Amino acid sequence: MATFLYRLGRGAFRRRGLVALLWVALLFAAGFGAATASAPTSGSFSIPGTEAQKAFDLLDKKFPGMSADGATARIVVKAPAGAKVTDPATKTEVEKMISGLKGGAGADQVATVDDPYRTQAVSQDGSTTYISVKYKVSGMELKDATREALTDSGHAAQQAGLQVEIGGDALMAAPETGSGEIIGILVAAIVLVITFGSLIAAGLPLLTALIGVGIGVSSITALANVLDLGNTTSTLAMMIGLAVGIDYALFIVSRYRVELAEGRERDEAAGRAAGTAGSAVVFAGLTVVIALVGLAVVNIPMLTKMGFAAAGTVVIAVLVALTLVPAILGFAGRKVLPAGEKSKLFGKGGKAKQAAGAEPKPNGGTRWARFVLRRPVMVLLAGVIGLGVIAIPASKLEMGLPDDGAQPVSTTQRKAYDLLSEGFGPGFNGPLMVVVDGDKALADQTAERIKGLEGVVAVMPPMPNEAKDAAVISVIPKDRPSSTQTEDLVHSIRDGSGDDVFVTGATAMNIDFSQKMNDALLPYLALVVGLAFLLLMLVFRSILVPLKAALGFLLSVVAALGAVVAVFQWGWLGSLFGVEQTGPIMSMMPIFMVGVVFGLAMDYEVFLVTRMREAYVHGERPGQAVVTGFRYSARVVVAAAVIMIAVFAGFIGASEQMVKMIGFGLAVAVFFDAFVVRMAIVPAVLALLGHKAWWLPKWLDRILPNVDVEGESLRKHLGESGSASEDGHGPDKDRELVNA
Repeated sequence: MATFLYRLGRGAFRRRGLVALLWVALLFAAGFGAATASAPTSGSFSIPGTEAQKAFDLLDKKFPGMSADGATARIVVKAPAGAKVTDPATKTEVEKMISGLKGGAGADQVATVDDPYRTQAVSQDGSTTYISVKYKVSGMELKDATREALTDSGHAAQQAGLQVEIGGDALMAAPETGSGEIIGILVAAIVLVITFGSLIAAGLPLLTALIGVGIGVSSITALANVLDLGNTTSTLAMMIGLAVGIDYALFIVSRYRVELAEGRERDEAAGRAAGTAGSAVVFAGLTVVIALVGLAVVNIPMLTKMGFAAAGTVVIAVLVALTLVPAILGFAGRKVLPAGEKSKLFGKGGKAKQAAGAEPKPNGGTRWARFVLRRPVMVLLAGVIGLGVIAIPASKLEMGLPDDGAQPVSTTQRKAYDLLSEGFGPGFNGPLMVVVDGDKALADQTAERIKGLEGVVAVMPPMPNEAKDAAVISVIPKDRPSSTQTEDLVHSIRDGSGDDVFVTGATAMNIDFSQKMNDALLPYLALVVGLAFLLLMLVFRSILVPLKAALGFLLSVVAALGAVVAVFQWGWLGSLFGVEQTGPIMSMMPIFMVGVVFGLAMDYEVFLVTRMREAYVHGERPGQAVVTGFRYSARVVVAAAVIMIAVFAGFIGASEQMVKMIGFGLAVAVFFDAFVVRMAIVPAVLALLGHKAWWLPKWLDRILPNVDVEGESLRKHLGESGSASEDGHGPDKDRELVNA
């Protein structure tokens, strides 16, 4: 494979005009498709196999005009001190709001608007009431005019002295991540300039990453309606595509500069960079694709589509790194090098000078590797114990989906949530919908049984359908929707009912979603880690190195989950990160973190350890191979990790609790994995294992195909010797290093 990638990279360098033209044409084609495609909707959301989904399916069948999965809103009205919402003046304002919603802008998407005075939705003290609005479509499918009509509905009442707040998923909007991306790109630019010492070299990874992301996201937008992808699918693809796009280009450019420093001609350096670092990029990309495609095991169509779409963007990033990056290197010429290095490496005619055989001066990576080699046990224990302590809170992980109670206190959703809790009780924010597939007798019997359960405030009379063969019962819990008591109540209703009684609604759906994600976590981990283990075994021709990589990843992810629990569930240092309301951890968080961080972690593992493997195969002893890997790769891995941490940390400042949690969790996970696991635990373990780290049974060695990531076949193809002595590294270098 190294030989093929060498030819590909060298060919792209030499035919750079054609290659660049093809990629630009592809970008314009994807952009044109996105611009001419109709606007994406939210995509269909379902959780196959859950009771809540079965109930929704039954509602669609038995109550065809009910719009069971449509968006909902609650317009909460609170009278001034000393007044009541039943006063004539307040009634008039409420009736105006109802009329405006029924006949104003966006009324075609409104299914029902309940009059609170007819439904008796007035608090006992008369201070608060609420208007329930039901829409025909989901919150993400609401038109801007419909959403604006909802938010503007209470302006006149507010001017009359009433407090009007709005809650519900009808106010849901597509996540806006632009500020986080801008912060990440700015930090990436600064880090790349520091790393390369050249504006051209720093700008190249950013340019190619943005081209790859542009093609991927535009393609997703163009195909959104055809494949029912939804407008949130591109968010994950954009985040992952930007991350790996910068990383992969960074790896290729870094190796290209190393090859130039060794005296190669520019086209030869581009070919060798693609044949060596490019091989690492291919297998790093495969691990990310495995992690994203593996989301299909969760069996939630929305997540499956998101995973496949993001995986497609990663494939584009790999292809960009292998072809477009060498092509642009051809246009950049010697400008990818700092000014001080150009005169050392090139003569006046532009010909490369032959590099001296002397060993380069030790850099920070070399000094750190030598420190670890002298004290491997101490470094290993410090890393493992430190992450283990941070991981302890993960044992108390509680998962759920955030509701309006997790919104910042300044938002109207949170104010509406609090007003309902004060006026009617916290359970009014998450009513349960019990669907009975039977006659009136069964519905009445079910309602009576639910009234006797602990944690129930009120049970509404059964509402039958036209055929009188099904009914809906609304149940108001005592506690807030995300509480464990409400979850226990849902299970109690289900456990005491037969096969013809189902519990659904937003609260029950959240409970089922969290349970499904929890059940899928271990199978997902087994699939992703297992397939990646086999892939890394091909790359490193070893059993212990992939095992160490997988165990290190698990340690960093569990530690990151522990940090998330401590901050967002327990409230430790919560004020520092702007956490206003503690609660359960978003149920998608563990699997989302596993998928994203696993891909990035394996990027760093493959790029760092492949350089060590390459040095070992070419004759260096195990300890010296570790030093060589760090000399050439540590700076690049650190730069890539800092960029990713900055990208994710940019979302911590978001007002949305869910976005804040994702940003914090991913930033912490990358920090732990890159700086503790890959930069400390990995070299310590390799130092302790020595030659055993690269051991592979002979029978297994014969079975496994040789993918040649270290470029041995490339060297043979180019007619070079692989002896380490040619590079100035004697066979006893490792012993001298350890004893130094």
